Amino acid sequence: MRVTLTVVLIVLCLWLLYLLRKPIGWIVIAGFIAIALAGPVTVLSRRMKRGFAIAIVYLVLILLPVGIVGILVPPIVTQGNNLVANLPTYATDVQDFVAENDTLSRLQRDYDLTGKLREQAEQLPGRIGDAAGVLSGIGLGLVNSIFQAVTILILSVFMLGGGPRFQRFVLGLQPPDRAQWLQGLLDRIRSAVGNYVAGALAQAAIAAVLSWLVLMILGVPYALPLAVIIFLLDLVPLVGATLGAIIVGLVTLFSDFPVDTIIWTVWAIAYQQIENNLIQPRIQSRAVSLEPFVVLVSVLFGSTLFGIPGALLAIPVAAAIQITVREVWRLRRAALVPGPDPMSQVQSGQPGQP
Repeated sequence: MRVTLTVVLIVLCLWLLYLLRKPIGWIVIAGFIAIALAGPVTVLSRRMKRGFAIAIVYLVLILLPVGIVGILVPPIVTQGNNLVANLPTYATDVQDFVAENDTLSRLQRDYDLTGKLREQAEQLPGRIGDAAGVLSGIGLGLVNSIFQAVTILILSVFMLGGGPRFQRFVLGLQPPDRAQWLQGLLDRIRSAVGNYVAGALAQAAIAAVLSWLVLMILGVPYALPLAVIIFLLDLVPLVGATLGAIIVGLVTLFSDFPVDTIIWTVWAIAYQQIENNLIQPRIQSRAVSLEPFVVLVSVLFGSTLFGIPGALLAIPVAAAIQITVREVWRLRRAALVPGPDPMSQVQSGQPGQP
């Protein structure tokens, strides 16, 4: 009976976790945000009340996306209108190119490809209004995403505001020596997560600045908004930098094709190799004290299991696991050593010799 009840309880718990997987994921992300913002809040709270410090940090966090949208939307709208207006011209250019090629000319006579292309291009401006249904679906998804983002931010605010009190309560239930050990463990994990965020921002900033310089040299329009896109996408491990390079490469098609496109492609491939194999492992290994091999493996595992969120959280989770394992291992080694109390030996950092 005991075994049967144990199996049933385990199955029920797993089923409950599966049903609650979405809010649990929100709580994990909120905890990550709260830990990442704990550093700036702590710095500001030395000069003002903690509530005001939290409000200022979150105000900046909310205003940043607004500023980014203000930078990106006008160029996107302008270029979209220009593309729609110039599509008939592009179709004419394609038709002239086909006429100069014998093979393409034969296909043109048989299937009238350019005629159909030009016909669709001329009808495209009048079909923009038909996209209302698609835009409504996108708008509904956007509203849901905003609701999720607001919920996660509110959870992180509660965690950041009430976290110290909850931590003191939990540590107060422990013996003094163990409470001191747990406090040091939590501080190290918090520092690792903060360093990871700082390292990711530094890596994305390097990619954005270098991309902006290359685009300015090439004379590609809207170099600053494109650099912002590179910055945002570079925060996503593995695929973010590639997506950013592809978006910028599409823009270069309308700048000085094929010279700008070829130069940008070569530079993007070379820089991504340098970033993936040199910059990212070095920055993150120093930020969270992980080996470059562990950084890459953790990102691969996290992205495979949980997609983009897993890739974002993989490195700090790996750092937290490494810190916990090291501290527990030090505690176990100290417990095997005769002499003073093992917990005090671990706290002093000088365990006895066997």
